[in-house]
Amino acid sequence: MDVHLIDGTYELFRAHFGAPSATAPDGAAVGATRGLLRSLQALLREPGVTHVAVAFDHVVESFRNRLFPGYKTAEGVPLELLAQFPLAEEATRALGLVTWPMVEFEADDALATGAARFAEAPRVERVLLCTPDKDLAQCVRGTRVVGFDRMRRRVMDEAGVRARFGVGPESIPDWLALVGDTADGIPGVPRFGEKSASAVLGRYPHLEAIPDDAARWDVPVRGAASLAASLAAHREAAVLFRTLATVRTDVPLAEDLEALRCRGPRSDLLEALGRRLGDSRLAPR
Repeated sequence: MDVHLIDGTYELFRAHFGAPSATAPDGAAVGATRGLLRSLQALLREPGVTHVAVAFDHVVESFRNRLFPGYKTAEGVPLELLAQFPLAEEATRALGLVTWPMVEFEADDALATGAARFAEAPRVERVLLCTPDKDLAQCVRGTRVVGFDRMRRRVMDEAGVRARFGVGPESIPDWLALVGDTADGIPGVPRFGEKSASAVLGRYPHLEAIPDDAARWDVPVRGAASLAASLAAHREAAVLFRTLATVRTDVPLAEDLEALRCRGPRSDLLEALGRRLGDSRLAPR
């Protein structure tokens, strides 16, 4: 069987910016939630989709904000989108899906924990991490745990990670520490770009293994001297950035594999949700 672990935060953002705007009878914005529902309904109609969980950032801030003040916050997120997170969680529960609303941790941490847990089950052939977020590339394992971009219908296994980033999954947090991640507020190490980070980490998989002196590098990299000097000057910060980019696999999720089995929507919850959304056709669909 396949296990689908869905980045609900990404799905809701995508729906907000891609789906038509809509308002509920009380005037509240609900377009993103409607778009999310349509997307998940389409997924559940696909053959072989039997075990599903959805993770959300119930609040944008997490424990990482205590480690680094510059880490991502809710600043700049449209208020009408932030207001729909509780409604989106209600919608996924109404569809009968296990829902993980994260507060101390992030949605990525829940997905990583689920992947690590369910990939060990004998009946599981694949765990599909349904998100294009590059952070989750570190969780990919062979062809058993893979990334899945639902919009583009692209599966990324371990070979795909190496082709995309030039490093294996185990080096993705180090790669993000060097390159940075603007979406998460990680600035990266000055002078490093994707190509230089891939070249260096392709030889030295982790930050600790990279010599401070470029003369000791046995991999050809353009501008090696300035790169080495920059890393030496920012090594402590780079280690912190790697910590920020490393997903956690110890989130206390209560569900076992059987709890993720799709048993159909909750008609009572869907009817109530349909009234809130002003969509009388939701429950019949």
